[in-house]
Amino acid sequence: MAKKTINLEKSVADLETLVDELEAGDLPLEKAMKKFEEGIKLTRECQKALKEAEQKVEVLVKSAGGEESLELFDIED
Repeated sequence: MAKKTINLEKSVADLETLVDELEAGDLPLEKAMKKFEEGIKLTRECQKALKEAEQKVEVLVKSAGGEESLELFDIED
C-alpha cells in the first residue's frame, strides 16, 4: 500500500472553508454532519503530517550533532 502524502497547505485551507460553512449555520443537519466528519478527517491528516515533519526535524537536528540546541515549542496556540 502506497503512503499517501497530503498537501498540508491545501488541507488547512479546505478545513478553514469547512469551518466557515459550518459557522454560517445554513446547512441542513445531515449535510452539516458530513462536513463535520470531513473536517475531523482533515484535522487528523494534518496532525499526522505535522507529527511526521516534527520527527524528521528531530532526526536531522540530532544527526547534525545539535541535539542540545533543539528547542521544543508549543504548537497548540
